[in-house]
Amino acid sequence: MDGKKFDLNIEKILEDWEVYHAIREVIANAIDEEILTGTKKIEIFKDKKRLWHIRDFGRGLRYEHLTQKEDEEKLKNPNVIGKFGIGLKDALATFDRKRVKVFIKSRHGDITLGKSEKHDFEDVITLHAYIHPPSDFNSIGTEFILEGCTGKDIEKAKDLFLRFSGEKILEPTQYGEVLEKKEETARIYVNGVKVAEEEGFIFSYNITSLTKAIRKALNRERTNVGRSAYSERVKSILLSCKSKIIAKSLVNDLKGYQDGTLHDELTWTDVSVHACKLLNSLEKVVFFTPEELMYATDMVDKARSDGYEIVTIPENIKEKIRGLRDISGNLIRDMDQFKREWNESFEFKFIDEKDMTPKEKEIFRMTDAIISFIGGKPRKVREIKISETMRLESHSFTEASGLWEESTGRIIIKRGQLRSLKDYAGTLLHEIVHAKSGASDVSSEFEQQLTSLIGIIVSKAIGG
Repeated sequence: MDGKKFDLNIEKILEDWEVYHAIREVIANAIDEEILTGTKKIEIFKDKKRLWHIRDFGRGLRYEHLTQKEDEEKLKNPNVIGKFGIGLKDALATFDRKRVKVFIKSRHGDITLGKSEKHDFEDVITLHAYIHPPSDFNSIGTEFILEGCTGKDIEKAKDLFLRFSGEKILEPTQYGEVLEKKEETARIYVNGVKVAEEEGFIFSYNITSLTKAIRKALNRERTNVGRSAYSERVKSILLSCKSKIIAKSLVNDLKGYQDGTLHDELTWTDVSVHACKLLNSLEKVVFFTPEELMYATDMVDKARSDGYEIVTIPENIKEKIRGLRDISGNLIRDMDQFKREWNESFEFKFIDEKDMTPKEKEIFRMTDAIISFIGGKPRKVREIKISETMRLESHSFTEASGLWEESTGRIIIKRGQLRSLKDYAGTLLHEIVHAKSGASDVSSEFEQQLTSLIGIIVSKAIGG
């Protein structure tokens, strides 16, 4: 075979590699050259002779590039795929083992493969690259021409790259990109090359800022990298996200906490908390636990009627977000915060007697008669008013039936209490007790029974 012989010095052959693994390395080198030189995108195509071509438009491969050593240029660029100059030699060895013929063209020379004796050791036959004068001195970049590989090999190799996989970038961050999964299994990419799969992840990820753990885990095969190597970086990517689509996907996934369908990213508490902070700043939401949804139905209805979206979160996350501020500096609106905000913004809607129904007027005009049972209106009480709206009870999540305002000297009773003398009389005397004693409610059960009893006594005494 003509041409200068260049011993590839391959000592360890990757027996598990298939043809598509070797094609992956050729594509990776081509993409790296594209990135380093800023030239146009690489081309992958089949010619009329059914030969496959992989071509970049960079500076052109030299035989020196077949030497196994660290590439300083690649080491300084964080976005390239290769680092150690090993992948190409592994690819060439795999092509030879799988009987795929390789022809490499650049303006610096043409390269083919063949077996020859090792220098000074004629009994040892090794794989050599044969260096020929360039067939095209005006050639731009490097072109690999492969004979013996299939379209399936090419597609399997291309599918290992983000640029060919069809996965949509949902949000880029300084540490990498969150990707929309195209299949049930999520993928982990490092600088655009797949290194692992995750069955339990909600997103795929492309890590572009590598940690020491990732660099150490990226072996020659660049496959089956363990989660321990990249989990912290994936977490950093998620904690850097600011978009609504990521926040809503994460928070909606929290609903799976109860039935055990939670994706693995949401088992990281700080990711769940960040999702709540993010969603709180982007949308009008109130966070409820499953238990709160059952016993605080009035609060849920109020939130919905005020235009809030109800978001369900586990109790452990509720504890973590209590009192926290979102990324915009606002307090996260859980049920307790919503209740505080609702009461602070509350306004009474007072009803004049002239606007009451005949039955309501009849009951309301018995006010003095009711109060007479306890010796008349206390001096503290300046007026008694009826309101369509009421603040929420301090000990529950429903509107109060009545209210004693010490600062204004007003007793305010909800209009609905005028539906019967018993309800109105009970609530009125209940609030007068607060006015006279200055004491707060002891328990809701006790107060309800007391109010009902007082109302029954007074209504019977008056004859209602």
